[in-house]
Amino acid sequence: MLSMIKPAPTYSLFSNLVMSDFIRKRVVVTGVGAITPIGNTPVEYWEGLVSGRNGIGKITLFDTSRHDCCIAGEVKNFDPHDYMERKEAKRMDRFAQFGVSAAKQALADAKLVINDLNAEQIGVMIGSGIGGLKVLEDQQTIYLNRGPDRCSPFMIPMMIANMAAGLTAIHTGAKGPNSCSVTACAAGSNAIGDAFRLIQGGYAQAMISGGTEAAVTPLSIAGFAAARALSTRNDDPEHASRPFDRDRDGFVMGEGAGILILEELQHALSRGARIYGEIVGYGMTCDAYHMTSPAPGGDGAFRAIQLALKDAGLTPQQVTYINAHGTSTSANDSTETAAMKKALGEHAYKVAVSSTKSMTGHLLGGSGGIEAVATVLAIANNRVPPTINLENPDPECDLDYIPKFSRELDVRVALSNSFGFGGHNVTLAFKKYL
Repeated sequence: MLSMIKPAPTYSLFSNLVMSDFIRKRVVVTGVGAITPIGNTPVEYWEGLVSGRNGIGKITLFDTSRHDCCIAGEVKNFDPHDYMERKEAKRMDRFAQFGVSAAKQALADAKLVINDLNAEQIGVMIGSGIGGLKVLEDQQTIYLNRGPDRCSPFMIPMMIANMAAGLTAIHTGAKGPNSCSVTACAAGSNAIGDAFRLIQGGYAQAMISGGTEAAVTPLSIAGFAAARALSTRNDDPEHASRPFDRDRDGFVMGEGAGILILEELQHALSRGARIYGEIVGYGMTCDAYHMTSPAPGGDGAFRAIQLALKDAGLTPQQVTYINAHGTSTSANDSTETAAMKKALGEHAYKVAVSSTKSMTGHLLGGSGGIEAVATVLAIANNRVPPTINLENPDPECDLDYIPKFSRELDVRVALSNSFGFGGHNVTLAFKKYL
């Protein structure tokens, strides 16, 4: 008899399944914030992208004399006191300072004021792959040299990865859903996708979402270098990050934060908000293959792209531009190319593709945030940023990667890819708001 009972349907808020059993609310982007190696405001960042500005140079944050890799995309001329009191800044790791600052930029850009009437309907989702590693390194040194009783009482809340999201809520008053994705280099994109789902489902009217990272630290650089993941083009840092190029030798670490204000469409319209674009699809998968290497042929990445298009109700032929993950590592660039070709078929050769990591380096958990900002700005400005340093294309990477110079383009539909250690794959789909 039990076999005759039909089980009740179950739904996951973050499922890849198309949510056809209820009316999905439309979600638009109304504000952006960016702290990056090529600019510390959205305007500076965008100008840097379209001009092909290079943010890679010698590491200045610590002594690299014992390191194999001595280059990174550092954030320059950043003063947290522009966004918070000195006492508050001292109690934050650099990654949280970036996240809170970019969130305040985005709220100001959206002209979204959080008050007692709407606070419970505005939430925060900010991802980070590593969190407060610099604080952990510094406190470990204090522990070893001076003893456990000299460790800071703020060590734990400064280092844990969720603190950018928590502190953003404290600084802005957002009392709605609040969480942090920690999915390595996919963390920022997961945060945006999860925020998108919350608004679609009616759990929030607006979300502060994106990613932040500050992993240009001695231990981080040493660890990634030991894994042979980093470029060691120390004598030529400006040409070290070269996605899809035959002569690439690893990624370049970057730091910073990118934040989007996602808002339910009617809520945005009711207050006369400017709309950069609409987020329409979210696909996430797992390779279930290897700790660091992508699945052969880009299978997991292909399925993430496919799911994002399905979720958005789009066909491959509608895609205009892809902001690629494009890390400048041998395995990623070739497998991502294979994934895009498998997902889009022959249309892949008609799509403009670029890796903005060629200019910023790889922000790990922050990369999905700044690259989503780049994607929506490409839609809003009808221009796509280039892949700089692409001089000798890898024969396996044979798509239109917009080498060296930005290009005018009517961007109707754009995808942003993010793939992380552990096999995490995320694709976000955006389109022009019409």
